[in-house]
Amino acid sequence: MTADGVGLSLAETLLMSGLVFAGTAQLVALQLWSDPAPILAASLACLVINLRLAPMGAALAPMLDRTRGLRLWGTLALLVDNAFALAIADMRAGRRDAGFLLGAAFGMWLNWMAMVALGHVFGAALRLPAGHPVFFASSAAVLALLVQLWRGRGDLQPWIAAGGIALAAQGLGLGAPWPVLAGAFAGAALGAWQDRRRRA
Repeated sequence: MTADGVGLSLAETLLMSGLVFAGTAQLVALQLWSDPAPILAASLACLVINLRLAPMGAALAPMLDRTRGLRLWGTLALLVDNAFALAIADMRAGRRDAGFLLGAAFGMWLNWMAMVALGHVFGAALRLPAGHPVFFASSAAVLALLVQLWRGRGDLQPWIAAGGIALAAQGLGLGAPWPVLAGAFAGAALGAWQDRRRRA
């Protein structure tokens, strides 16, 4: 619906969604959209937002250590928050099959493409107000996946740090994507430090 609002055709919307499989990055790019399109600014914004995927990829190293070439790059290209959460839960259960991550991520990509197409085609008939509950669906899905990642009270510190830093960055007036990025790196850094202490 957002892409249709800035004048993108169905083909352009599907191409963008297929190549930039990252909903937050796409929304920020579309918010920056104008005529002529600010390609450099939109690309930089997407890059900064998606830097949070770097610590996610590092956390999945035990699962991906034997994966090479196109399969590795294809898996990383499809990595999103939900697939990451499922893969971490799978690793903690003692399994390290990179095919699980690729299959989960590819299934999510197919679903994403189908929903983007439906949203573009029927979006004009479904003009929802900004505060409509359907816009919380993605956040609710991530929160539900966090339940699988819960290992105990030790997990609270990185989660609280990530949320606190993100809120502080937003309170300082930093616009998107900086609060998300700051929170992601703060939580990842504290979590990595805690894991090293447990192993020591």
